[in-house]
Amino acid sequence: MGQAKKIVLYGLAVFVLYTIITSPKRSAELVGVGFEGIASAAQGVGEFMTSLVN
Repeated sequence: MGQAKKIVLYGLAVFVLYTIITSPKRSAELVGVGFEGIASAAQGVGEFMTSLVN
């Protein structure tokens, strides 16, 4: 099981590097979208906690 996990992890790393090398502009856009999603999720959690306190 551990060996399969390593193989999948290495395969994913190779895929990510290949994607970044072949289309860096698109990769940068996807990272930006990811950070926007994380920021909006954090804002939602903050608003939820604020409403619980009030």
